[in-house]
Amino acid sequence: MHPLPPLLHNQPQLIAGEVRDLAVALATSYAAVVVGYADCGTYGALDEVCRELGLARLPGLHCYDVYAGADRLTKLFEEQPGTYLLTDFLARSFARTVLQELGLDRYPELRDDYFGSYTRVVWLAQAPDPELRALAQAAADRIGLPLTVVETGTSGLESALAGLVDLVC
Repeated sequence: MHPLPPLLHNQPQLIAGEVRDLAVALATSYAAVVVGYADCGTYGALDEVCRELGLARLPGLHCYDVYAGADRLTKLFEEQPGTYLLTDFLARSFARTVLQELGLDRYPELRDDYFGSYTRVVWLAQAPDPELRALAQAAADRIGLPLTVVETGTSGLESALAGLVDLVC
């Protein structure tokens, strides 16, 4: 596994290029390369890179689809359209990846500009424990929204990764 910087998710227009560069570099050392990204806000640019290089990627529009399943997400959004999603990673890194990157640590008055249309935070809990729950609650509190916990586990990710491995083996 060769990770890319997680903060690329804050600039999804850069993901496809970064994936291309890494995949091309790895192709000289490995018999097969697969992409551990869903579309992640690239609006199809990642799929173009995957087609061009003959790569498979994780299914779905976002990692949320991988963890919770697209149908489950649809239900969450139909139930409450103003839903903001957290993963375990986002719960752990919220201060850095959201508050600092959006400038909310320096300009808290921007809260309504970014989160004024949201009505709740849903934590898609892959490995829930008291520490992560506290971090997810703190993230929700920081943006002034109630927290709903939906336990997803990691079976969706495991299945999607197994599907990628099956494609190349």
